[in-house]
Amino acid sequence: MSVRAAVAVGALMGALWTIALAASLPPLSADPLSWLADIHGERALQWVTAHDEKSEALLKSDPAYQKDHDSILAALDSSDRLPLGRVDHGMIYNFWQDKDHVRGIWRRTTLAGFRKPNPEWDVLLDVDKLDAGERADYVWQGGDCAPDGEHCLVLLSPGGGDATTVRELDLRTKSFPAGGFALPLSKLTATYVDSDTVLVAADFGPASMTTSSYPRVVKLWRRGEPLSAARTIYEAKTSDVAARPVVYRGPYGTIALVQRGVTFFTNEYYALRPDGLVRKLPLPLGAELQGATQGDLIFTLRDSWMPVGARRIFPAGSLIAFPVSAFLSGKKPRFALLASPGPRSTIDSVSAGRDAVYAAIFTNVTGAIESFRPDAKGVWQAAKLALPSGGSTASVAADDWSADAQFTYESFLTPPTLYDYEGEEAPVPIKSQHALFDASRLVSEQLWTKSKDGTRIPYFLVRQKNARGPEPTLLWGYGGFEIAITPYYWNDGHRPLYPAESWLLKGGAIAIANLRGGGEFGPKWHQAALKFNRQRAYDDFEAIASDLEKRGVATPQMLGIVGASNGGLLVTAAMTQRPDLFRAVVCQRPLIDMLHYTEFGAGASWEGEYGDPADPRMRAYIAKYSPYQNVRPDTKYPDVLFITETSDDRVTPVWARMMAAKMESQGHNVLFHEAREGGHGPGSTNQAQAEMWALSYVFFAKELGLSAGLN
Repeated sequence: MSVRAAVAVGALMGALWTIALAASLPPLSADPLSWLADIHGERALQWVTAHDEKSEALLKSDPAYQKDHDSILAALDSSDRLPLGRVDHGMIYNFWQDKDHVRGIWRRTTLAGFRKPNPEWDVLLDVDKLDAGERADYVWQGGDCAPDGEHCLVLLSPGGGDATTVRELDLRTKSFPAGGFALPLSKLTATYVDSDTVLVAADFGPASMTTSSYPRVVKLWRRGEPLSAARTIYEAKTSDVAARPVVYRGPYGTIALVQRGVTFFTNEYYALRPDGLVRKLPLPLGAELQGATQGDLIFTLRDSWMPVGARRIFPAGSLIAFPVSAFLSGKKPRFALLASPGPRSTIDSVSAGRDAVYAAIFTNVTGAIESFRPDAKGVWQAAKLALPSGGSTASVAADDWSADAQFTYESFLTPPTLYDYEGEEAPVPIKSQHALFDASRLVSEQLWTKSKDGTRIPYFLVRQKNARGPEPTLLWGYGGFEIAITPYYWNDGHRPLYPAESWLLKGGAIAIANLRGGGEFGPKWHQAALKFNRQRAYDDFEAIASDLEKRGVATPQMLGIVGASNGGLLVTAAMTQRPDLFRAVVCQRPLIDMLHYTEFGAGASWEGEYGDPADPRMRAYIAKYSPYQNVRPDTKYPDVLFITETSDDRVTPVWARMMAAKMESQGHNVLFHEAREGGHGPGSTNQAQAEMWALSYVFFAKELGLSAGLN
């Protein structure tokens, strides 16, 4: 019997076994490895320490490890990285980390000063100094400033998890004065309505959180009063995902909203009235807010929609304007179509400023920037801005109080450039990162293949120009949550991070998959792999792997796969379904046991993506692909490196731990590494990110036969 035939027979027997298991699923506590779910338990952490020591002894002893680590860290610490940030009242706010600011500094400067080669930054908060003074391990999670420009709410997380504390920073004294707004650790959202009033959703005690572990109660909190006296203005259902405040401000006034997350992908919106009550807005459940301008809310659609009384249908993926200020003053609701991308297009990042709305619109996974502004009669006019083509564009920021907006352009071989736009002429490049590697030796191309059902699937391939014959190749994918994977300059730690010296210039190749479940071609591309169609994402990924082999780019013994979070589920599902296609797997902070995923972290919030395993029919479907239930001792799998973080309170390290332990017990080759902080990755410091990816590249080099002598 051939290897592929044996795999097929094994898959058939496995499917029968998982269907039987799903019919009478035992609780997680019945699993002999469930003690690893005690995240901070002594026994579990001893297991983690032992496995960390084993993986580090093997991988960090490799001569390539330190070189890879240092090159990645140098790229992350580079002083000419783009200092992107929020633009507000002619100021730009930026958070920055480098070798001198490991935890980071929050700073600001004027737009005029920012345009200079070396801006003079005003440091608002030094997180390293704060940590040293308070003997804490805070990780920056964001800041929100009051209209007076003198106070800001600062979000800090111990260890980098989703749960944060809030403290009010006085920008005049650069201190946290007594009596300012402050909230204890929880998953929360807080934002100013005015300089003395905050809307806050947090853990207010029993019954105040949803089953998805997020706040369901929103309160109006005034300066000087205790949190216990804050007035409740909205309560979501316990079964909802979350409730959170959203506030927009501009010359038009203040728009204060409450967003009720019914599911991960559906929302209701309520406007806060002057009397403290809320009024529901006439928006569809599939509306996703993108900003506000001139009293209009700007949103995109996840589903086609015909407003009440309208004569036309707005297609899914459209960009819409809603004059909310006029509606709240008593006028009938009106909606204007700004853009409606075609079947091979999608709207990615959107920024709404004082004068216009800017959107990055991608066609066949390459981007452009379009502006939308109302004319004197209120009719919206569209214009394409002059930026480079063939890579990724992003609308980074737009000032609610001036004409200024900022965009970026980058590609796999082109460093990021920041463009400044003042509403007239063309965007002007004002800052660019220097090239980190010699791109003249490399080539990037977009390829297409057909999935199992005949759907054409694109992917990018980056390798040396003179590549001949099979070579060690990494295939990265995600395929979920309507997230579009577009060309980038290896600067995002959730995707392969700066592999030039570690991989590409040594003769390796990297493929980036654009799977169904993502957002590359709009909501329909995402919805094509939801719930009972989840297998399509795995079929797409496996089709790309087969295509790489058919094209002679790699053999199965030279192909490795890597993915994080939902991508960790992707690569372990592919591993258990088609182990003959791959030689090695790096699985980062993954979901793996899909029959129990709702029981930890924010798992219940993702039922809109994967379905509810408590439903017998859904459970039977999930059981067919859930990696934890489908890994077996009698099958030869690729070698695996699991990477996770103890402080991850979104996915949790439970699934990586249990899968690693189960595969070990079955006799498979497994390595495991768990960092203590970093939250849901890829690390709270540049050092942590460099370590994670250096471990990954060294593991792949060993497994796939990459030799430093190839460069």
